[in-house]
Amino acid sequence: MLQNRCHEFYEDATHNYGPIARVAPNVLVTSSPEVWAHVNSKPDYKRSDWYYNACRIEYRRDNVFSQTDNVKHEQRRKQMAPGYSGRENLHLESSVDKRVEEFVELIRAKYLSSEAQVIPMDLAQKVQYLTLDVISSLAFGKTFGMLQNDADVDDYLRSSEEGLAAGNTALALGVSWLAHAPFIGKFIAPSPNDDTGFGKMIAACFRFVDERAANPTDKRSDMLASFIRHGLSGDELRSEALEQLIAGADTTSSGIRGALLYIMTNPRVYGKLQQEVDVAVRDGKAPASGRGIINLAEAKQLPYLQAVIREALRVWPPAVNIFSRDTPPGGDTIAVKGENIFLPGGVSIGYCAYGLHRSEEVYGTDAKVFRPERWLNSDPDKLAAMIRTNELVFGHGRFQCLGRPVAQLELVKTIYEVL
Repeated sequence: MLQNRCHEFYEDATHNYGPIARVAPNVLVTSSPEVWAHVNSKPDYKRSDWYYNACRIEYRRDNVFSQTDNVKHEQRRKQMAPGYSGRENLHLESSVDKRVEEFVELIRAKYLSSEAQVIPMDLAQKVQYLTLDVISSLAFGKTFGMLQNDADVDDYLRSSEEGLAAGNTALALGVSWLAHAPFIGKFIAPSPNDDTGFGKMIAACFRFVDERAANPTDKRSDMLASFIRHGLSGDELRSEALEQLIAGADTTSSGIRGALLYIMTNPRVYGKLQQEVDVAVRDGKAPASGRGIINLAEAKQLPYLQAVIREALRVWPPAVNIFSRDTPPGGDTIAVKGENIFLPGGVSIGYCAYGLHRSEEVYGTDAKVFRPERWLNSDPDKLAAMIRTNELVFGHGRFQCLGRPVAQLELVKTIYEVL
């Protein structure tokens, strides 16, 4: 954990010992898509307290991600799902469009190199600006202004990275429980009064939430307005807004950055994707530069773009955490490759992202290679298995990522428009 290499350790374990491997006395990991889908759909499994309590940001307060009680988790998802889906946020796609336009314009205005001058740009950082501005505009009806200022406004990014690093270290050393211990935890857990880390971000986020909640009847229908309509208020509203900022922006930026990295470092893929984009523009199937942002329906008609995105999420999954689940008290029997395997009660089983998404059994002998063509040239049965496995990047069943629709919009629009 301290080396940020857990996902590699879990992959080695499943490679050496099979699709279910023990990595600690009471902790299992699985690289089997069938097992992980089963664990996330069967109601007797629950999120593990040891892991998810450590993922809390505020003192002894859960959000939809850290909540381990299945009933409470289901209720909170029902309150939040309409805001994420776009059913109650009719401007969701257009809001993403505006941020992507600002992203492209920032590059055009400040970072175009020429034969006479090379202008360096930290593309990874600019993508982080993009995803934070997207989630803030969708949540609060106004952006943090990162793209417009070309800066880490109020140190949101630095604060988030400091907070995540501190949380990772505490979990790795087994002391994260101290931040939620009675009395003493209040002095250890992040606080809005802190000048660094999550505390500073908490304070900034809460200001936005309180300002927005003070005008709940205005005509905007952003995420916060939807959450309020479905019964969230006060501390619950603040906690969920904070979680969506930290989780939504970070994972989506990782997905976009991973995709762009693999495109740029594979000239063959870059050329084929550029050709598909150019032909789509030429034939009027997608907008040219300066004529609006590609919409989701148009992007779905570009098969190589879709294949590139699927392949990038496969070889560079944005979230490779263990996401541990507790087995039912009486245990459970799961069929794996025709063999029944008994999982005892009182243990937890987690997600081996690299083992699952780089599985030679699912994707072939070149599973570790970035090759988007696999999504276009596979037989129907193999393709169906690949898609089912690839979908697990966003979780499964009642634990599927609420922000998936937003992330998919950002991915297709950003990659198309950059090209």
